[in-house]
Parts: sequence; structure tokens; C-alpha cells
Amino acid sequence: MAGGIKQWPADERPREKMFRRGAEALSEAELLALIIRTGDTVTGKSAIDLGRELIAHFDNNLRTLGSAELSEITSIKGMGLANA
Repeated sequence: MAGGIKQWPADERPREKMFRRGAEALSEAELLALIIRTGDTVTGKSAIDLGRELIAHFDNNLRTLGSAELSEITSIKGMGLANA
């Protein structure tokens, strides 16, 4: 979907989707997007894009992501210290 998440239809946005259908209706990337909160304007990545990249970078393993060093998380373009 193009544009920032705020431009998406309300029922496609992670926060609203969770309120309507519950957390189990969200993908791992959408759940991470809720934690990340914002995308990156420089790269044009949404919070969901960043969530997808994080998951892929850590071989689709959230445990690996959870134990990652801050420097490894921030090595992903668009993931600054605040989001990491």
C-alpha cells in the first residue's frame, strides 16, 4: 500500500485493526509496527516496512531479534536509536 500508514484505509491500519479484530489478527510485522510507532521519512519506509525488514534480517525469528544488539538493529536503514 502506498503512502504513510495514516493514508491507508482505517481498517487496514495496525492500531485500528487490533482494536477491531484483536492482536491475533495482526502479522508479526504489524505488531512490530505498533512498537516502532513511526516510519522513516528519509527512506520512505513505513513502520510496517521496517517491521518486515527487521523480521527478515533476523531470519524470521523474533527471539533472535529480541536478543539482538542495538547496533545490529540500527544497522538497518531507517531504524534509528529511538525506534530501535
